Amino acid sequence: MQKTLLTSFLLGALLFASPFQHVWAQVEATKATSSIPWFAVKNSAMVVQTGDKVKPLSKDVTLPNGIRVEHLTRSVVLTNGTRVKLKEGDMLSLNGEFIQKNTTPEPEVAAAPAAATLSASAAPAAPAPASVPAPAPVSNTAPPVAPTFTYRPTAPVDGKLKGVVELGASGFNLFIVRVDNQHNWKLEKSEFGNSLVMENMATEEDVRNGLKTYIGKMLDFGVSGRDIHFVVSSGAAMSDVTRHIVRSLEALKYVVTTVTPEREGVLGLKAALPTSFADKAFVLDMGSANSKIAWLAGGQPHVEDTYGSKYYEKDISDAAAIADVKAKAEKVPARLRSTCFVIGGVPYELAKTGRQGQEPYTVLKAADAYSQLSGAKIKSGLNIYQAVASATGCQQFVFGYDPNFTIGYLLSLP
Repeated sequence: MQKTLLTSFLLGALLFASPFQHVWAQVEATKATSSIPWFAVKNSAMVVQTGDKVKPLSKDVTLPNGIRVEHLTRSVVLTNGTRVKLKEGDMLSLNGEFIQKNTTPEPEVAAAPAAATLSASAAPAAPAPASVPAPAPVSNTAPPVAPTFTYRPTAPVDGKLKGVVELGASGFNLFIVRVDNQHNWKLEKSEFGNSLVMENMATEEDVRNGLKTYIGKMLDFGVSGRDIHFVVSSGAAMSDVTRHIVRSLEALKYVVTTVTPEREGVLGLKAALPTSFADKAFVLDMGSANSKIAWLAGGQPHVEDTYGSKYYEKDISDAAAIADVKAKAEKVPARLRSTCFVIGGVPYELAKTGRQGQEPYTVLKAADAYSQLSGAKIKSGLNIYQAVASATGCQQFVFGYDPNFTIGYLLSLP
């Protein structure tokens, strides 16, 4: 076995190199201790291994040094966007040390739009003669292509930058938005990950350093210190590790706001429901710990709280969860059931399978069209999605890539 290091701290050199290049720095091997978590590919699945304990990785993870581990694609994404596909037996430590079973790395570089992917074996200088492929057989069972959603939000005029870090049940997320006086907003920057904290894989010092990094990024982007906010989701508030996070923030003289499920639903509604749809749509915010179904009744927000996509961790049966979701969804007024705006982690996983580019919205297909996706959280989320669809009869579920309840929190500020 050969050990190499995914050196995100040295990736600054890539700013002066081609975006299709990547860095592999050879270092002297150091023996891993049993207390350090490792990410590995075992039996064609991404797992987290700590000593003799092995746990399936159920979500993407961003390491403290910025490297991202994708559980579905079994890939490592470097801080410059280079993607490296892990093979059976490959292992990556929490501090970025990479043990590769096959000593010949095979990076997968994400192609830029309208540009061909480069590889070590370059294509011939002259293009190969075009050939007409045989027509593919037509399948009558293929799911129909979901329609596009043409609505585009109004861009802010002379807006102000505001930043927020969400301490969620599945990790840290950072958002910077520009907001004008009419509450029109645009997402300028986002980062997802740091779920190692919520999985108890990080020390309190790791948490403190991670938060300082997030704060530094917002300040560097141009967000004023008084416009940086921290919000604890209702799901994360139930976690023991949250008190360590809050203590670290308080040591840095920041105020942390904890929201209830109802407040979370109100804020999600504020961010996700466009004004022009206020009288004909509702919102489903599917979180890990809980889900919120929200709508406007007489101009005032109404929120129904139900199970989240990790209800299986509480030994809740599918039947019990589905029944509760249906009971809550049936309360949505009939006049608001033409469209449902959806936000949350599992809906994102569904939407990105059909995203065509960088469009802000994706119309979701029916729940049974995503049967190829695996994992307990995905399957539970599909149960919730199907239950809402069944109870309301709504035919158009629209996922928004940018809205979330923390942005709703920023929009609620004076």
